[in-house]
Amino acid sequence: MTNIEEYVDRTSELINLPLDPEHRPGVVVNFEMIAAIARLVTEFPLPPEIEAAPVFEP
Repeated sequence: MTNIEEYVDRTSELINLPLDPEHRPGVVVNFEMIAAIARLVTEFPLPPEIEAAPVFEP
């Protein structure tokens, strides 16, 4: 069992969301894709001169 599979199982238990065994593989695949996309953002190097904006302005 991968960490993502365990995450799906534990989270569905924690929030009391029954997960049909037929749907579990699709949920795991989607979370794997979400993790891959998140890695692109979290691992993107930022130059040291970049400062966080004190206020979000879209």
